Amino acid sequence: MLLPGRNAIIYGGAGAIGSAVARGFAREGATVHLAGRTVSRLEAVAEKIRAAGGKAEIAQVDALDEAAVDEHADAVARDFGSLDISFNLISHGDVQGTPLAQMRLADLEAPVVTAVRTTFLTSKAAARHMIRQGSGVILMFGGYGDPMPNLGGLQVAFGAVEALRRSLAVELGPHGIRVLTLQTGGVPETLPQNFEGRDAIVEGIVGQTMLNRAATFEDVGHVAAFAASDRARTMTATAFNITCGSVVD
Repeated sequence: MLLPGRNAIIYGGAGAIGSAVARGFAREGATVHLAGRTVSRLEAVAEKIRAAGGKAEIAQVDALDEAAVDEHADAVARDFGSLDISFNLISHGDVQGTPLAQMRLADLEAPVVTAVRTTFLTSKAAARHMIRQGSGVILMFGGYGDPMPNLGGLQVAFGAVEALRRSLAVELGPHGIRVLTLQTGGVPETLPQNFEGRDAIVEGIVGQTMLNRAATFEDVGHVAAFAASDRARTMTATAFNITCGSVVD
């Protein structure tokens, strides 16, 4: 196993990507601490992980609330002995489908503010304990390639988070803490089957890759587990490109 005895907090742990990462971590021996706002959804994910033999805990946490984030991180470190991995996967609430020149300021800036705020708060909460431990991994999730039209503030938010990642990596590296981003060109499984225009979107994502496929939930979980493990101990301040060879650059 890649992550035996590790404690991993996953913010947005009931979401599509969050639950995939949680399953990947649990398969590799980590105790996953699923944090989110809806207890019933968190418990549903935790039950599946436990049924498969994994270890999962849940907590109702608003990842935009500094006090709540700090209290939960402190509890994990205190009650379980360490806080080894932090991965923020909450939704940024972006508005898509409108050209930037026609978009309301509030719609553009909302995902940027949300992404920077929540990533900063959760990273800072984890870093306090990781600095004391002398080790830890902070993971982030982002996009890749040139901007696509009508995505609003989504890619602007990803860019802001990448800037934050670089700054955190250089400051936390001397303490043995690694900071990394997982970049996909889009995960088609996140789109409901009845989503309008789904086939065209999936075709667009797949069509711009060298492998003629896109990352799946399972792919994201596997790469996240590797990134958080000691086998990737020489990697920080960089991104894992899991775009299947995106030709957009």
